[in-house]
Amino acid sequence: MNLPKYHETFIPILEVLSSGEVLHYNELRKRVRDKYYYDLPEELLNEKTKSGDLLILNRIGWGKAYLKVGKFVQQPERAMIKITEKGKDALGKGALTLKDLQNDSDYIAHQESKKSEKETVGEEINIQNASPQDLIDSGFSKIETQVKNELLDKLKEIDPYYFEKVILILLKKMGYGDFIETKKSFDGGIDGIINEDKLGLEKIYTQAKRYNENKVRETDIRNFIGAMSGDTSKGVFITTSTFDDSAVKKAREAHHTIILIDGIKLVDLMHQYGVGVQVRNTYEVKEVDEDFFEES
Repeated sequence: MNLPKYHETFIPILEVLSSGEVLHYNELRKRVRDKYYYDLPEELLNEKTKSGDLLILNRIGWGKAYLKVGKFVQQPERAMIKITEKGKDALGKGALTLKDLQNDSDYIAHQESKKSEKETVGEEINIQNASPQDLIDSGFSKIETQVKNELLDKLKEIDPYYFEKVILILLKKMGYGDFIETKKSFDGGIDGIINEDKLGLEKIYTQAKRYNENKVRETDIRNFIGAMSGDTSKGVFITTSTFDDSAVKKAREAHHTIILIDGIKLVDLMHQYGVGVQVRNTYEVKEVDEDFFEES
């Protein structure tokens, strides 16, 4: 008997959610384990990852993550999981394999949308020819990409006003000064003002657009520039989606200095500066200390 692979938990996860009940992530993992894998040997159920997590719960967690990418489950609120109609349909068929998921249109579309991120990671490594360090780096990159994908999805779901505040928190974490949130009404298209220096002599205006699919257009950039008062010539326009070509051209040709940050760049910065993410596990990789044996 062996522990299930993450993709072998797809149907058990959907079964546990089949009643329509919304479950907390941790509760879901435990219910799947207790209902479907209770008869595994104790030593297997207690097997842990290098960081100390129970391996069975870790694999169920990854099963949930992939089901979410394929839209078989959704997260209506933080850490809460619910089956979708698509998930119920898959459950009715009685099987959902890894190959089924990889051929699913939603999964393919999601992977295509992240293609630029994948290109930075590089091609899949050949396990047969890979060194242990190659495997570690590849696995780390996959986890990082998954976290960024989930982070972007979360940004698209949160309240638009809170999204504006997230941007100001990020810019402060990046080393800029104190920020001022503008009033929600009559802000003239300016969501926040960042003091670039401690005395507030130089200001940066920000505009944040929380879009799901719509691209930021040239008119959005023009309105942003028009809303900037005469006491600054610097602005940062951030979106969870992308900018169309006319918007990029308008920002590039403006007399003001306008920095554009799209969704992929945004989650890269949030991940880098620890905004909206936390360290879950820390691994130590040790090597022989050659200096220790020099005098032997």
